[in-house]
Parts: sequence; structure tokens; C-alpha cells
Amino acid sequence: MSALQAYVRTTAPRGRETERIGPFLATFARDTDHPMLNYAIPDDGATASAAEIAELTAAYHRRGLLPRLEFFTEAAPDLEELLVARGYALERRIPLMTCVPEDFLDRPAPVGIGLRAPLTEADVRGLRSAQNVAYGESPDVSDAEVASTSAFGERAVLVEDTATGEIIGGGVALEVVDGTAEIAGIAVAAAYRHRGIASAIAAHLTRLVHEQGAHTAFLTPGDEGIATVYRRVGYRPAGECVHLSLS
Repeated sequence: MSALQAYVRTTAPRGRETERIGPFLATFARDTDHPMLNYAIPDDGATASAAEIAELTAAYHRRGLLPRLEFFTEAAPDLEELLVARGYALERRIPLMTCVPEDFLDRPAPVGIGLRAPLTEADVRGLRSAQNVAYGESPDVSDAEVASTSAFGERAVLVEDTATGEIIGGGVALEVVDGTAEIAGIAVAAAYRHRGIASAIAAHLTRLVHEQGAHTAFLTPGDEGIATVYRRVGYRPAGECVHLSLS
């Protein structure tokens, strides 16, 4: 678990401003106030005083942001209780799943569905728009979103209906760091769900990072129902991730 939390502390700050506050690494996105892109990550085994939690809260308030944390509970098992005592509330508790090469199960895309890397700006916009809609957000895509998604290169995959060329989903794999890589942003348009497409996306990206040297791929599905999709690819439960915030 320590290795996975260390991976997040390494990759989450990329492209963000950061501030070290007591046992916390606070991250702040430069171009959005979206809560999922502005959060703090604790050190392994972190505990925090009331003053340190208050300082962390103030750092987000100064920037007009919601104070938030995301972390794997086993990496800092005493921290959730301390935060709740200072007014933070649990947003959600979600599974953490991992896949090692020997457990990997390939899942091809269904007939009529193609997976490929985005090749043009239009591809990137289509991929990001499909992800936004699948996660309940606006289909509009900013130039900053285009730039951030383009940076993934071959570690991004879009899904298209081969009959129409419509982009209907996709996902990304973060970089491999010390043999670990995260799979994220897997999304499928509502009309195409329950056909094995999400499993095919996960398989494509997991195979890619394994080939690039990752001995552990991990992801955090939104709930146990979605976790079933990733079990078909060889992912196994490995813990949980908590999101807490102070509204």
C-alpha cells in the first residue's frame, strides 16, 4: 500500500502547484477549481494536530477551493477519524484494485467497436468530451483539457463505433513509476454500456503498462458494481480509497 500511495504523491502534483503542510502534500490545479483535481495527500502513517488540519483547510480557502483529501486508508489508518473530528465529512469510500501480469486476462472489444490512440486534436476533444459526459459533466472541452489529455500520448485510448466513427468512450494510463501505474478515466457512453467495452478499455491499458514495465497496475472504480467489470480483466481488491472534504 505504501508503494501505491507513494505513486499518487509522485504523479498527482504533475502540472499542479503544491504546498507542504505538516504531514500533507496539498495540490492545487492551475486552471480549474474542480474538486477532483484539487486535494491533499497525507504521508504514510500520518496523524495531524488540530493546528495542522486548520492550516491545511486555510490553504484551500485562500484559493477559493473546497478543502479535500484523497488517500488509501491503509497508508494512514488513523487519519480519517482525526479529520472527521475537525469537521471533515466522508464523500465516498471506493475500492482499490490491482492487477499483476500473471493475473491479467485480456478482453477484446466487441464486434463493431474499435480502440485506438487519439491521433488528432479532434480525436482528443472527442475522447475528453465522451469522458466528461460519462462522468456527468459538460461535453465542452477546454484547451487545457486538450493539452492535459494529449500529454498521455499512446497511454490514452479512445473507443469508436466503427460503423459511424462516433467516439463513445476511452481511458488513460498514467506513467509507470517504480513498476507501478494507474489506470484512470475509463468511460463509456450510456447507450453502449453493458457490452464489455469498459473491460476492453481496461485490458488495453493494463496490457500497455505491463509491457512498459509495470509489475502492478491499479485503479479505483466508483463502486463495487463497477469493480465487477475490472475483475474480468484480472483486477483484485487491494484496499480502499477515501475522499473527505470540509464544506
